[in-house]
Formats: sequence, structure tokens, C-alpha cells
Amino acid sequence: MIVVDRQGIRRCRASGMVGSSCLVFLLGLSVLGGCANEENLRKSKGFYQEGVARLSSDQQQAYVSFQKAVKLNPDNKEAHYGLGHIYASQGRLKLAEESFREAIRIDGDYAEANTYLGQVLASQDRWKDAIAAYRQALSNPLYPTPDLARFQLGKALMHEGDLQGAMEVLEDAATVTPPNVPPAMLQLELARVYHKLGFDARAREALSKVSTLDKGGEQAAAAQELLGKLKP
Repeated sequence: MIVVDRQGIRRCRASGMVGSSCLVFLLGLSVLGGCANEENLRKSKGFYQEGVARLSSDQQQAYVSFQKAVKLNPDNKEAHYGLGHIYASQGRLKLAEESFREAIRIDGDYAEANTYLGQVLASQDRWKDAIAAYRQALSNPLYPTPDLARFQLGKALMHEGDLQGAMEVLEDAATVTPPNVPPAMLQLELARVYHKLGFDARAREALSKVSTLDKGGEQAAAAQELLGKLKP
């Protein structure tokens, strides 16, 4: 079914067109509008890709590219995500939250945006909101990197005192292969929650893995410190 808007009909009448001539005119406008829209979508995608390419070398130029992408296509969820990332890295947390929420509005299953939103909320001590965002990310069965959300969720649950829940999601995160969270970092968090639960044997085992995975590194140093707090 072809739908013709009333404004178009008025333009036809004003120009003296009637009948089939008017219909041809309106169909022509529709085709031109569709082509223009497709061109905007193509350009928006191009600006987004340009922004990604510039992100590590010139954040300001990447920001400009993402802004252009959003202007051409307000529903470019990846460009909103890119803007959110830049805002978050600059500590502009309110703007970062707005960008991630806009990306999620466009695509409710956008797990990556939900996970990043959770981190932004946690940075503001909005832990319950952060937990909800992580759980929303994990509700998408097609999320390719679920251990990222589980790791962050585990830390948030630990902060809120849900040690059993934290242990379960961190253990689930440790089963993802290949891992997206540095294994030493994940094992260190597991050791911390094991220690808080009184499972010092498990904590010692996890800390041993940290020392092996991160020889001489920051996690290994933290592991040695925690090891000194465990019961003999």
C-alpha cells in the first residue's frame, strides 16, 4: 500500500497538478527521500568507522567523527557507544551515562552498552543501578563476552555484601574460553571473595594461580599481600 502525506497533496494542488500527474510527482519525492536516507545511513556508518580508527591516536577527532555519525543517523547505536566511551574516559560520567542509555534505547539487547553503563554507574557509587545494568547485559544469550559483565557484577555484588552471589558469578566468568578478563585479575577477585567467605583453602589456590599468571606484576603483588592475611 502506498501512503501519500497530506502536505504532498497540498503541494500538488498548489502547483496545478491533478490525478496521475500528482501521484507520479509524489512517488518521485518518496524515492528521492529514500535515496537520501540511505545515503545518510551510509555516511553515518563511514563516520563511525572513521571514529573507531582515530580513537587510539586522536580522541578529539574521533569525538567529531562520532558526532557526525549521530547527526546523520540518530539511531546509530555504535556511534552513541563511541561517544559514551570518550565521555567515560574523560570522567564526564553524566554525559557517558546519557550516551549509553541512548544506545540501549535504540537496541535493548545491546549488552556491551549495558556493561559499560554499569561501570559508569558503579563509578558514581550507584551500585544497585549498576547491578541491574550488568544483569540486563547478561540477559542477552548472544552476548559474545559475558565474562566482562560477570566480572563487574561479581565486584558489585561483593561491594553490596552478597558474597555468595559474587562467588557464583565470578566462578562462571572463569569458565569462559577464551577469556576476555585478564585471568590473573579474575582469580584475584575470586580469592578476595573466598577469603571473605572463610574459604581460605580456595583463596590460597586462586592466589597461587595469580602468582603464576602475573609474575612480578600488580596482581601478583596484591596476591602476596592477601596471602599474608590467610589462616595458616
